[in-house]
Amino acid sequence: MSKQKKSRATPAKRKNFAKGKNTDGIARHSSERGSAPTQKGPPWLYGRHAVIAALSNPKRNCLRLVASDDFVKAHGEELRTALAATERKRPETEILTRQEIEDLIVSGVHQGIALQLDPLPRTTLEDILPDLAERDSAVIVALDQATDPQNIGAILRSAAAFGAQGVIIPDKNAPEVTAAMAKAACGALERLPFIRVTNLSRSLDQLKEEGFWSVGLDGYAETTLSKIDLKGKTVLVMGSEGTGLRRLTREKCDFLAKIPISQAVESLNLSNATAVSLYEIARQKEG
Repeated sequence: MSKQKKSRATPAKRKNFAKGKNTDGIARHSSERGSAPTQKGPPWLYGRHAVIAALSNPKRNCLRLVASDDFVKAHGEELRTALAATERKRPETEILTRQEIEDLIVSGVHQGIALQLDPLPRTTLEDILPDLAERDSAVIVALDQATDPQNIGAILRSAAAFGAQGVIIPDKNAPEVTAAMAKAACGALERLPFIRVTNLSRSLDQLKEEGFWSVGLDGYAETTLSKIDLKGKTVLVMGSEGTGLRRLTREKCDFLAKIPISQAVESLNLSNATAVSLYEIARQKEG
């Protein structure tokens, strides 16, 4: 998509409005003229779904919210609902041009809205184990050597869509949460536990103690995923696109399974393979 540089807002358009006193309930102001915005301090989140979900999340400490006038006209009601969704203090909305928003976030397709905020508090596996112990049926996605932020974000989105209870990933060599990951997750980062663990093998053992069966996806497995009983508590273990599951991770799996695909392609993208697998799990649970 081409970017058209827009003129800076005039002083009249930069007028400040007291919160709650303008017609749509969103305060408008902008940065000082003459300054050159640079990305510094706490990270920025951008994109409609990612920002709306973060504003609605009571665990988020939000610092600065900027939006284009077009975004507010199109999604003002959704934005106001998100701002009122939690009792936690939320920043007033600053109306900037799309170019000014691009200058703030440096890169990324922002869709006319961006939010500066503190990272989410880390969730541990121990935090969710009590809830998992009470369930007869549950799904956890375990990522072994996933490194692409957008792929991980897409997996979070699929995991939330198919009712998984969390996604776990080894802390070593795993990317930090980025704006690109959050945008690809389409709000799922705010709704689903995303857990970084020190030792994936040990975490699989912990889940096994809670009644989970680990199913590893392996393109060379003899059994297809649909032949395995996935109705109870399941850990879906996904390896990297290049090397697949590590040896120790593979040995920890109770089952290895493959997705039957045409010989026209060598393999599926990691996020696509995860989505197909989660659909099969959901299909069996409803059957």
